[in-house]
Amino acid sequence: MRAFYFDMRDGVRSGTELGYSFLPPGGAIEHSKELARRFNHEHPLKDPDLAIVAIDESGSEVHREASISEGR
Repeated sequence: MRAFYFDMRDGVRSGTELGYSFLPPGGAIEHSKELARRFNHEHPLKDPDLAIVAIDESGSEVHREASISEGR
């Protein structure tokens, strides 16, 4: 398993990522999608620049999931 980090970004790295271990990279991608769904439900913002970003141990972006749903 590899560590992946998740961050809410608006185009600028905040440095407040949380680390989790997943079988690469499918679990990390699914987790970022779930985080975005949960955030969208709890804090319905209409900022198209906000995204949940999954980053691997090397610092490379693995996946970016918009935090707002289409049509919202």
